[in-house]
Amino acid sequence: MSADSKPPTKYGVVLYPGFQSLDVFGPCDLLATHSRFNTVSVAMLSSTLEPVPSNLLPTGGCGQLVVPTHTFDNAPDDIEVLLVPGGPGTRDDDSIAPAMAYVKKVYPKLRYLLTATCQGLEVNWVLQARWVTDGNMWTSSGISAGIDMMLAFMAAIYGEDAAQSVADHSEYRRHADANDDPFAQFAGA
Repeated sequence: MSADSKPPTKYGVVLYPGFQSLDVFGPCDLLATHSRFNTVSVAMLSSTLEPVPSNLLPTGGCGQLVVPTHTFDNAPDDIEVLLVPGGPGTRDDDSIAPAMAYVKKVYPKLRYLLTATCQGLEVNWVLQARWVTDGNMWTSSGISAGIDMMLAFMAAIYGEDAAQSVADHSEYRRHADANDDPFAQFAGA
């Protein structure tokens, strides 16, 4: 069996100031549940090893600080799946620039890239889709959709039984239809 035919076990999560908390913690919690039964490792990556805030408010506001395990410069070379969250920091060039440079550098070596929708002229946003798969790239419509995308990814990679077991252990009711985002009506056209 070749290395590419084995399910991935090495994950990385890109952090930047202003990341969407649930985009990180939802999928990471599912991976933690999955790791009870299968070997999975997750590296938390950022431009420095300083705690990364999930908000951009000058007063701090309500949010979380995540301590990275690696910088973009010393990230593990064997990351197979990279998770890039969305959030208000994607609209702040100073916040997102180091993360985008890292993603561009490592994408050719990745087996999969999992991310949230973003703005841009090249993005073909499918309003009613909960998530979209395009080759090795999986994109969710944002926030809680990232959890459903991760469960769909797990079903595709590890099998439906594994994904449903993780959802059950997480007490999470899946939206399993990629083409039906019950929240699309709130996103605007």
